[in-house]
Amino acid sequence: MSHLAQSSFQSLRIAVLTVSDTRTLDTDTSGQTLISQLEEGGHTLAARAIVIDDIYQIRAQLSQWIADAQVQVVLITGGTGFTARDNTPQAVEPLLDKRVEGFGELFRQVSVLEIGTSSLQSRALAGFANGALVCCLPGSPNACRTAWQKILGEQLDSRTRPCNFVPHLRVLPGDQAASCGPRS
Repeated sequence: MSHLAQSSFQSLRIAVLTVSDTRTLDTDTSGQTLISQLEEGGHTLAARAIVIDDIYQIRAQLSQWIADAQVQVVLITGGTGFTARDNTPQAVEPLLDKRVEGFGELFRQVSVLEIGTSSLQSRALAGFANGALVCCLPGSPNACRTAWQKILGEQLDSRTRPCNFVPHLRVLPGDQAASCGPRS
């Protein structure tokens, strides 16, 4: 029954990708917001990168991480709007094995309480690729904080009942004790 919650917390290895034509490591407040949230949640930053909003650069970095057995989750911030330079969903979707259909819907639902009907402007999405969860979030620190506090913090906690994403993620090499069933 791999869908059931575990009684103990399992720290995950999470990579953070910022998609931006202008941000640097010093000015990447959205990426830093995600890093702060995941570390406060007891998880480990596996990797961090910034790429310009180009479909192939996004795919190249994401492909590297979903092929890395040490990365269990990839959080992508930026490029989910409707401008000509917002290409994250188009870059990510072909790499997904399964979509988490309700993620974007739930994100927009919780966002409407903060930004009203502007929540319609987000093409947030999530899915699984090669045993890693990939989540695409808007590029604002507030949107990243909302996604973590209202969705990801709970769904990346192995203790959340009745179910969470953790049993669906790849098991890290040498970490068979954390497995509660077969996972790829």
